[in-house]
Amino acid sequence: MRILIDSGSGCCNGVGRAISTAEKYLSEHGRLFSLGAIVHNDAEIRRLAGLGLRTVGYSDLPSLKGSTVLIRAHGEPPSTYDQASRYGVSLIDCTCPVVLALQKKIAAKYAAMSESGGTVVIFGKRGHAEVNGLVGQTGGHASVVENMADLEEKLASGEIDPSRPVALFSQTTKDPDEYSSIAARLKQASQAVSSGCNAGDGCGKSSLEVFNTICRHVSSRHKALREFAAACSVVVFVCGRESSNGKVLFELCRSVNPRSYKVESADELSAGMFFPDDIVGICGATSTTRWQLEKVAGAISGM
Repeated sequence: MRILIDSGSGCCNGVGRAISTAEKYLSEHGRLFSLGAIVHNDAEIRRLAGLGLRTVGYSDLPSLKGSTVLIRAHGEPPSTYDQASRYGVSLIDCTCPVVLALQKKIAAKYAAMSESGGTVVIFGKRGHAEVNGLVGQTGGHASVVENMADLEEKLASGEIDPSRPVALFSQTTKDPDEYSSIAARLKQASQAVSSGCNAGDGCGKSSLEVFNTICRHVSSRHKALREFAAACSVVVFVCGRESSNGKVLFELCRSVNPRSYKVESADELSAGMFFPDDIVGICGATSTTRWQLEKVAGAISGM
């Protein structure tokens, strides 16, 4: 049996930066609070908890006066910064630079188009921490679209009106191909409105802007992971159960290699998953640490 660890797997730069920042602060101060789980990875959270990191929620902020709280890579809406200031909470802002740039783009676009009755549309998972931060840039007025069926419902109900300006953005960790399909459908709806109007009716002025806001690291991972999974006889995908990115990437692996297994740790492995002549590929989400991939590899080699 041959075991390969995907060279492109492991924490993305934003998550890695948040973790290293937390580690440095904890080594100097011994205690730090994280607003929400610093990473969707229970094993890594347990490791950091052993160093003194404690996960808190918004309801805890009033009782944390004088404490330091870390803003994770997912980012936060403006209201969170207002609350921290009000309650005397110091912040270490580890918002991923890619997410921060996206927040600024959305805020600027919403301000520019709000008077014309336009709509900011965000392709992402409703309730996801990053998406909450993005929606917060519009004061809660953005329309979140999770999939094609969701988009069709919003077009039918008029929540997204293609006769008015529409600006489309994506959560940074979404599937690029699915985002392209969403953009194509909105373009089709916008063109249908324009072609159905008479020049003198004052319509036909619809406009759609599509912004390429999926993280390049995530975007490039899709093609590379497809090739990696296809080159292996069996794939072990390591990620936390709550990882949104992990769910997307695992399904991608399984689409090209039916012998793909998703595990959270080496404890979930079984000898029946493998054959002696297998090429075993080990990979993971943008929230999966390198040490976890190596631990799973070691467990398989010891079977």
